[in-house]
Amino acid sequence: MTKIRIGIDLGGTKIEAIALEGDGTIRARRRVPAPRGDYQATVTALRDLAQAVESEAGATGPIGVGIPGTISPATGLIKNANSVWLIGHPLDRDLADATGRSVRLANDANCFALSEANDGAGAGHGVVFGAILGTGCGSGIVVDGRIVSGPNSIAGEWGHNPLPWPQPDELPGPKCYCGKFGCQETFMAGTGLERDFRAQTGRDLKGADVVAAAEAGDAQAEAALQRYEHRLARGLAVILNVLDPDIVVLGGGMSNQDRLYRNVPKLWGAYVFSDTVVTPLVKNRHGDSSGVRGAAWLWPAQ
Repeated sequence: MTKIRIGIDLGGTKIEAIALEGDGTIRARRRVPAPRGDYQATVTALRDLAQAVESEAGATGPIGVGIPGTISPATGLIKNANSVWLIGHPLDRDLADATGRSVRLANDANCFALSEANDGAGAGHGVVFGAILGTGCGSGIVVDGRIVSGPNSIAGEWGHNPLPWPQPDELPGPKCYCGKFGCQETFMAGTGLERDFRAQTGRDLKGADVVAAAEAGDAQAEAALQRYEHRLARGLAVILNVLDPDIVVLGGGMSNQDRLYRNVPKLWGAYVFSDTVVTPLVKNRHGDSSGVRGAAWLWPAQ
């Protein structure tokens, strides 16, 4: 009988693994730097990390991996990955061969949403929309405890839609790494806030420093945050209009800004096609651990 589930969060700079019990208790946790630009070294690092947490937990189990991309249903190979050295490889099969374990892969934003839906801020809600506002802008949809991925494995690719109801000075928008202009990711990732502040002021500050400056009374920083909140409200209004989720959970570095939960719901009503909007906008419960926990949750408790 399976005693634990192994969850691995494969990021661009670090890889984290946990051994998770059926009740959500973490039995073991390890974190190592991620090999960059080397596919085989990545597979080896994943194998070694899975073996390390199994050894620490004193039990074995199947492996779930959250990746910055997804598996193409057409080819079985990785596509749409920020970590471009993964693209075109059968990572799930290669890792299964390397570990002798059953392996499931999912997009890291889907893992975030699954974690928060299972035992996080979205627990008890039927339809959970989870959005990560970090160095990128990803999202996942969970319905009745199951990830919605779609026949093309792109459900929840919210960040690669254009910013809705754009203002004249928002067109055509910054160029995105996907090759298009004006993707929501270029505005609503933490790096988007930094880019906007720099473009408007000529000052180069990290996202957290822009927030700190606004709190200290810097009018330019406050204006940048207000623009950011208005863009986020418009972006989430589209989700409410199409999906009407029971709850929206935010993750990533920008989710730590408490003002978002006060201000964005005051703004999105102007764009939601309803006379009232009762949808809660909440901060995640598990923080940086949501992705790795969600990867473990790819396997049901046994």
